Amino acid sequence: MPSKNSSEQIYLEFPDGSKRPFDVGVTGREVAEGISRSLAKKSVAICIDGELSDLSDSIQSDCGIEIITRNDERALELIRHDCAHVLAEAVQELWPETQVTIGPVIENGFYYDFARDTPFTPEDLPVIEKRMRQIIARNDKFVKEIWSAEQAKEFFAGTGEEYKIELIDAIPDDQDLKVYRQGSWVDLCRGPHMRSTGDVGNSFKLMSVAGAYWRGDSDNVMLTRIYGTAFADDRQLKQYLHMREEAEKRDHRKLGREMDLFHFQEEGPGVVFWHSKGWRLFQNLTNYMRRRLDEHGYEEVNAPQILDKAMWETSGHWEWYHENMFITQTEDDRVFAIKPMNCPGHVAIFKHGLKSYRDLPVKLAEFGNVHRYEPSGALHGLLRVRGFTQDDAHVFCTEEQMHAECMRINDLIITTYDDFGFTDFTVLLSTRPEKRVGNDASWDHAEEVMRNVLHDIEVESGGKIKTGINPGEGAFYGPKFEYVLKDAIGRSWQCGTTQVDFNLPERFGAFYIDSDSEKTQPVMIHRAICGSMERFLGILIENYAGHFPLWLAPHQIVVATITSEANAYAESVVKKLRQAGLIATCDTRNEKINYKVREHSLAKIPVIMVCGMREAEEGSVNIRRLGSREQTSFTLQEAIAALVLEAKAPDQIRRLED
Repeated sequence: MPSKNSSEQIYLEFPDGSKRPFDVGVTGREVAEGISRSLAKKSVAICIDGELSDLSDSIQSDCGIEIITRNDERALELIRHDCAHVLAEAVQELWPETQVTIGPVIENGFYYDFARDTPFTPEDLPVIEKRMRQIIARNDKFVKEIWSAEQAKEFFAGTGEEYKIELIDAIPDDQDLKVYRQGSWVDLCRGPHMRSTGDVGNSFKLMSVAGAYWRGDSDNVMLTRIYGTAFADDRQLKQYLHMREEAEKRDHRKLGREMDLFHFQEEGPGVVFWHSKGWRLFQNLTNYMRRRLDEHGYEEVNAPQILDKAMWETSGHWEWYHENMFITQTEDDRVFAIKPMNCPGHVAIFKHGLKSYRDLPVKLAEFGNVHRYEPSGALHGLLRVRGFTQDDAHVFCTEEQMHAECMRINDLIITTYDDFGFTDFTVLLSTRPEKRVGNDASWDHAEEVMRNVLHDIEVESGGKIKTGINPGEGAFYGPKFEYVLKDAIGRSWQCGTTQVDFNLPERFGAFYIDSDSEKTQPVMIHRAICGSMERFLGILIENYAGHFPLWLAPHQIVVATITSEANAYAESVVKKLRQAGLIATCDTRNEKINYKVREHSLAKIPVIMVCGMREAEEGSVNIRRLGSREQTSFTLQEAIAALVLEAKAPDQIRRLED
């Protein structure tokens, strides 16, 4: 209720723009009750000037306020945070000797690390879940208390929580030390929390256990980490678990083994050993990209794999990217680095020979093999490697051409994604990071141009392409667009980029001769579509679940015989398929046809042609598609004609139609 004394009042602004007076020290719960009883019953937290806070927090000054209900998207973080606390309480109720350490919210869930002589196993998870549901049913209130460091250390020392004491020692003296009670259980936590354990609900699941070093340092003791997920309702949980199940089925590492595409081994951490089928898949992607580059006027080049340290000092990589580079020193004391990026080499190629404004834009493309040091724990199949091929390109243009070139790049990127079946994606503008090169004026100009391009991308797509801003996430040399696409099961992947750079041409002294015969610095636009070709293939394997369209498939057709009497005919069929440019093999093994079909289906061969004596006599084939049990009969001539057309890539089909 508003105070009678105006000097003791504050004004709170609500999302609709209205302002209301309240007493100094009013709590979020009291504000909700003042609006309506029904809102107060549904509210679980407040948002003060954009930051989540406890519903019980008192408000001391004018601010913007939002009442957060459990169904609000922002409450999901709180649900998961509180669920982590419930997990920790359940573990200590079941195994009192266990120490709890830290338990943050992460993407799609949460985890909590525990110190225990006997590590937890997956068999413990159902037992823990059962106790968690009991704690949630108790509906204990979350109560925040501010303690002194001495009080907190004394309390946690009494409960044997050595890790909590170490965490307390790391808290700066000028920060409040907060603990939260839920019933009789107490944990050190910054908060905020919802009202009670009952607000967590039962739409949660413990997912897995893993080992984790205390504070991520391999010199420290190994803890047991329990991962979980939680959602606002069972429908969302069910959707997520279904996506996880699908993701496991589609795991590119599993499919890579089944399809005999590639492998990794310890002697080459983070680099790919491509098998023949996998390399054919890689080349199919590369050949498609080469044709698209040719359509858009790019010239393919190839810059050196290893360059002197001086080149990287000039580019700024030595200062800003040194820890991610592979470096070597020769006997004559020269220091070299394997390139982590292609940019300096392309500037050097642009500088070789005088360029006129009439020559611009110059578009240099390279399937550049680059190496970046990634921590071993971050490596993940094709999706996170140390050595990869970047479908890199750099457009050198005038400032007047910059907007149009960014739009042309956007057209190339979105039509490429469309050819692979990706139609749902977002373009994000990543603005200047804290650590960067160049002056603010050049950053202001680059960001202004890219904001205008972003606007035009959204307008020209009729709103079909979603756009947004990603503050502070630009490259150290310039702002960039990030293309984030969604795959067949709803996961997001950041792939393509477009980066405007005024800094690298200046640092290397690149110039062209303008219409007034003056030396002028070009704009350099960095552009990648797949990004890492290896990573993009990993995404494609999972998106298609290994069921590649015929034009992309590394092994298109198997001709399998029902009887050995049809072997000669099957071999002649394979010969004609190969003459037509198709990738086909023959399976004449002395095995039952159902066995052959199952084996080739597991290997994800798109087309299985089945031949027996009848087909040999008629000059026909039975075609069975991957994932289907039905067979369709064709004459061999009809089958070859249809498959040759189907094996053409989307860009080749467009050329035929034109």
